[in-house]
Amino acid sequence: MSVSAQITHGNWPWNWSVTDLAQTNVMALRAELMNHVRQIVQTEGWTQSQAAEHLGVAQSRVSDLLNGKFEKFSLDMLITLASRVGCRVELAVL
Repeated sequence: MSVSAQITHGNWPWNWSVTDLAQTNVMALRAELMNHVRQIVQTEGWTQSQAAEHLGVAQSRVSDLLNGKFEKFSLDMLITLASRVGCRVELAVL
């Protein structure tokens, strides 16, 4: 399984007030990774406790993940979580 994020400029689907393109790119990558990990947790039918075991984090962190609180996760951490559920993460600079 792989995760790929394509970053382009303009017409973001989110209502973020971000003026810095670099920060916007990181936010988009974090949201993409979080959504992918969340989909795996839901597809597997794991409880939050089970997901916490698979991800190697506390149940409260899984709650944050499932509730879309991407501001609480660094890009590095989300890559780590994706890897722990069997994803291969690749970054392409376009």
